Amino acid sequence: MTTNAEPGSLFQPTRLGPLHLPNRLVMAPMTRTRAGADGVPGPLMATYYGQRASAGLIIAEAATPNRVGRTYAGIPAIHAPEHVTGWRGVTGAVDAAGGRMFLQLQHGGRIGHPDNSGLHPVAPSPVALPEPIHTPGGPRESVVPRELTAEEIRQTTADFAAAARNAVEAGFAGVEVHGANGYLLHQFLAQNTNRRTDAYGGPVAHRIRFVVEVVRAVAAEIGPERVGLRLSPGSTLQGIAEGDTAEIYRALVGELAGDGLGYLHVVFADPADAVFQEIRKTWPGTLIANPVLGWGGPLPEDGGRAAAEALLAAGADLISFGRGFLANPDLVERLRTGAALNPVRDGLMYADGPEGYTDYPTLAGQHA
Repeated sequence: MTTNAEPGSLFQPTRLGPLHLPNRLVMAPMTRTRAGADGVPGPLMATYYGQRASAGLIIAEAATPNRVGRTYAGIPAIHAPEHVTGWRGVTGAVDAAGGRMFLQLQHGGRIGHPDNSGLHPVAPSPVALPEPIHTPGGPRESVVPRELTAEEIRQTTADFAAAARNAVEAGFAGVEVHGANGYLLHQFLAQNTNRRTDAYGGPVAHRIRFVVEVVRAVAAEIGPERVGLRLSPGSTLQGIAEGDTAEIYRALVGELAGDGLGYLHVVFADPADAVFQEIRKTWPGTLIANPVLGWGGPLPEDGGRAAAEALLAAGADLISFGRGFLANPDLVERLRTGAALNPVRDGLMYADGPEGYTDYPTLAGQHA
């Protein structure tokens, strides 16, 4: 599956499987902790996503497929009927504004705490996160996770498939499986967090097994064209040390290349990076690239347009932006016209309420 826009154009209409996209700009998933203690999205989240519906595609923030996978307080979930009902309000708002939406599915693995989920976190191996974790009571020392049993691995895979079914019922066009940035699937890929000696640990062929099984279970549940996978080759976020990055992604991408998935989403993509280049050569379908724009700090003056165009020239089909869309609901129009960007209010990234969330101005509002 590939897109059909002219090379180098961020603003040409294109396709993603059955979806018609008005442009090649994707709103990347970003945790915003506005779902409350029960993980149910409410009207404020519907407003936030509806404001950003001009994106070619929105990938909604990470939602947990089961209770133990919860990372932090305030993040949404998609494993209970009330979650489905809450998300329907969000997808309805985006649909009414003319948008298209996928939902990211994320299990935190060792990135969790009993104060956040009420359960002890689980992971490939009992290796703790090497940094404190935020809880409703403030920062807490990370706990050593419990190693998943083979049966629990099978149940977790089933939970991802059920969550995908729930997402489609909630009105999403598809789901993105989060295999990046140090969360559970990435923990299975990396040498330092996966010390298993069974069929899920050791050589690369074993360490990719869980990711492959989850993706295929989700695809079997809702159809492969509705499924994306997010990867962050070489990332060291949240204490990850992969050890053999090139081999991991050569094997993983090669294994899934013939499955007809909707897309592959590469985070911190660099067109000069050899792993990115190999992924593009190996992956026959749609490739979403998230450019390297720094972690925190001000947005580039051009909003990242030059980096996006470089990735398109290197073979990416769609370009995802995170913080740009966070601070600029009309980012597509601002990039198209070269208008100035709103600055990101980083201190309100994970706050409560509308401030730093739904109150960023648009060009239309400023000129009204």
